[in-house]
Amino acid sequence: MAGLIPQDFIEDLVARVPIAEVVGSRVQLKKAGTALKACCPFHQEKTPSFHVNAQKNFYHCFGCGASGNSINFLREHDNLDFNEAVEELAKIAGIEVPRDEKVQKVYSLQAKLWEALEYANLKYRDALKSHANKSRAQDYLKRRGLSDEVIERFAIGFAPAERDFLSAKAAPETLKSLIQTKTVLDKYDNPFDLFQDRLMFPIRNSRGKTVAFGGRTLGDDKAKYINSPESEVFHKSNELYGLYEANQATRHLDKLLVVEGYMDVVALAQYGINYAVATLGTATNSENLSHLLRRCKHIIFCFDGDRAGLQAARKAMENALPIFEDGMQLDFLLLPEGEDPDTLVRGEGKDMFEKRVLSAYPLSEFMLKIYSEGLDLRSAEHKGLLKEQAEAQIERVKSFVLKNALTQKLNSLMFKRRGKFKQDAASDGRELVGARVIPDPDTSLCLALYYQPSQAENYLSMISGHQGFQQTRDFAEFLFLQKIATTQSLLLFLATDEVGYRAQFSSLFDRLEWVPDAKEIQDVATDLLQRLKNKQTQNDALKATKFNKLPSEMSESEKQALRAISLRKSK
Repeated sequence: MAGLIPQDFIEDLVARVPIAEVVGSRVQLKKAGTALKACCPFHQEKTPSFHVNAQKNFYHCFGCGASGNSINFLREHDNLDFNEAVEELAKIAGIEVPRDEKVQKVYSLQAKLWEALEYANLKYRDALKSHANKSRAQDYLKRRGLSDEVIERFAIGFAPAERDFLSAKAAPETLKSLIQTKTVLDKYDNPFDLFQDRLMFPIRNSRGKTVAFGGRTLGDDKAKYINSPESEVFHKSNELYGLYEANQATRHLDKLLVVEGYMDVVALAQYGINYAVATLGTATNSENLSHLLRRCKHIIFCFDGDRAGLQAARKAMENALPIFEDGMQLDFLLLPEGEDPDTLVRGEGKDMFEKRVLSAYPLSEFMLKIYSEGLDLRSAEHKGLLKEQAEAQIERVKSFVLKNALTQKLNSLMFKRRGKFKQDAASDGRELVGARVIPDPDTSLCLALYYQPSQAENYLSMISGHQGFQQTRDFAEFLFLQKIATTQSLLLFLATDEVGYRAQFSSLFDRLEWVPDAKEIQDVATDLLQRLKNKQTQNDALKATKFNKLPSEMSESEKQALRAISLRKSK
C-alpha cells in the first residue's frame, strides 16, 4: 500500500478491535481467571504460557517473551509486513484504511481537536490550583471529602465564572478547534465559554485523550450538570466516564460497576472502589453495553433508589437482553430510596457498599422482579399481564441458556401454589413436595429425562418389567437411540427434526400446570425409581416364596401379595 497510514488511525484501529477476537480466530484460547491462555503459536510448548489480556488489549508469552498488540500478532503469526497487518486488522473491523488526502485531513482534524481539548483541560486544572476564585471549587471538593490524589487521578478542574477564560488567551488555531468542539461558543463573532462557574470533569477515551467535559455548577444554575455537545472526537454512546481511570487503577478488571453520575464514580474511587464508570447523559443503550462488554464480561448496573432509577435499570436490562451471550454476567443493584452511590458509600463505607454489590440481582431474577412489580399473581388477569410482558422480552434473547432459565423462572413464578391450594391438591390425590403439586409418575420421569437425557438407558432398565410408563419408555428409547446426552442437544435435535419426533413429543408436558426446576424433579424421579426397585425386589421375593413353599405353608399376607401380583399381570 502506497503512502503513510495516519498514526491516529492505527491507534484507533487497535483500540477498536478486541485482541481476543484477533488471536482467537487463529489460536484456540481457554479462559484462565480474567485472562485467556493457549499454547504459544511462536514456540514449541506443552504447558500453555501464552496469555491474552482482553482488558489491556495485548498478549504476552511467558515462555518465549513474545508480546504486543493485534498488529504485532498478525505480523508474526501470518508473516505479514506492517502495512499488510494493518490492512488485515482493518478488514476484521470492517473499515477501510485511509489512503487519500480527504481521509488524512479527518485524522489531522481530530489531532487538532484533541490538542485543543487538552489545552482546555490543563487550563481548568491550573485554575483549580491557582485562580483567584479557586476556593469556590476547592471548598466544594473538601465538603465532598475528595483527596488530592483522587482529584489528580481524575484530572478534576475549575472553570471560573468568566466568559472568555479559555478563549481570551488561546492561539487562533486552538480557538478555532475549541469552537469546533463547542467548548467555546461563537455567536455573532463574540466567542464565550460554554462552561462557566463549574467544577470540571474531563472525559477521556480508552487511550487517555480528553474528548469532552462534564461540568457541575457551583452556583444556582438550573442545569446542575452540562456535557460537551457531540463532536468529531466525541460521541456519547461510545464513551464511558471513568473507564480509562478504572483501567489505569486495576490491571485486571474482572467487573465494572455502572453508575449514573461523575461524582458517583469519583466518590467510589475515593473509597477504594476503582471499577465504577458512568454513562454520559444517555440511557445505557446497546452501544454503551457492547463497549463495556468488550472490556469486561461482568457488569453490575447500579441505579439510584427512586422511580427514575428503576426506569433506567429497566431500560438497561431490556437493551442487554438481545446482546447477552453465554459467559457474560449482568447484575442489577437498586439502592435505598433517596440514596445514590456517592451518599451511600460516604455514609456506610466501602465494605458495606461492596456487600450490596455482591447481593445484586442477576439478570434472570431482576427481569421478572421488574415485570411482576405491583402485580398480584393470585389473579389470573395479573398473571396474563406478566406473561405478556415477560414473554415478549424473552423472545429477544439469543442466548439459549438465558432464554431457557428465564422461561423456567417465569413458569415457576406464574404457577407456583401456596397456602390453601395445598389442601385442594391433596384432595385430588396427587403428591406434594412442600406446597407444589407433583405431576403423575410417567410425566415426572419424562421431565427428569428432559433435564438429564444421558440417563435414558438407566431409566429403561429401571422401569423394565413394570406396567405403565409408556411415555417414559418411548421418550427414553428415542433419547438412547439418537444418543442425546444434554437438554441443549435435545432441543436442537427437535428444532431441526424432519422425521416426526417433534410431533410425537410435542404434547409430552401439556398437562403440566407448572414446570418444576431440575433439582426438584430429579428428587421426585429418584424417589419413584427407588420405589419401583423396592417393589420389584418384593415381587421377586414373593415369587421365590411361591416356588419354595406349598400353599399350606404360606402366611395369609404372602397369599394376598401373590394374588395382587397375579391381578396386576392379568390387567
